[in-house]
Amino acid sequence: MSPTVYLISGANRGIGLSLVEQLAARPDVIVFAGARDPTKALALQALKSKFPERVYLVKLTSANKQDNEEAVAKVSEIAGRLDVVIANAGISNAFYSSLDTPLDAMQEHFVVNVLGPLALFQAAYPLLKTSTSSPKFFPVSSLLGSIQVGTVPPIKATAYGTSKAAVNWLAARLYYEYPDLISLPIHPGTVDTDMAANAISHMPELIEKFSMITTEESAAGILKVVDAAKRDESGPKMTSYDGSALPW
Repeated sequence: MSPTVYLISGANRGIGLSLVEQLAARPDVIVFAGARDPTKALALQALKSKFPERVYLVKLTSANKQDNEEAVAKVSEIAGRLDVVIANAGISNAFYSSLDTPLDAMQEHFVVNVLGPLALFQAAYPLLKTSTSSPKFFPVSSLLGSIQVGTVPPIKATAYGTSKAAVNWLAARLYYEYPDLISLPIHPGTVDTDMAANAISHMPELIEKFSMITTEESAAGILKVVDAAKRDESGPKMTSYDGSALPW
């Protein structure tokens, strides 16, 4: 039986690193861990040394067509197949009201959080569809991208929230556009990462609104959702790491 092959972007720290750690501990898995500069991804290099036949590092820069295509070419060369892509790379670094949100911050969030997953999908889908009858593509999104939840004051995350709402739309569109594809946006929870700490420093009310979890808890939940995901006649759902459906 062929191993299940995963490609994960933003894998050098936080949730992405925990995803790679947990997948590498599974038998019959090969995981390709994407990072902008694998030579500086020391934790990934340590995992590669520990699991030399299961973990491979690839250079992935969000929205960079060449990087994405070369990463998928390496997956094809080494593993010969690809079953699951988790588009985890993302940013959140602008905490303003809509009136004060800098346009360049808005643009940066859309490049990384929307064009990044799209570029990864465009590069990966040809290999995904020839590898398995049920290819899987999961953008890591956020509850702040929910129009029902993320737009409600006092949260100030216009750039981040709108970019995550856009990637939710993209995931749903891919689900309908490619009948073989399982594509769901996954909310990872409010996770104890550097990015979350930065957000909380600007919006301390997040602590009161959402319970904090560890990267290990988030990754375990995400993988449980990924493992169980299948196409549903009722259509795609924005899904939390705990398996619950969230409002779009």
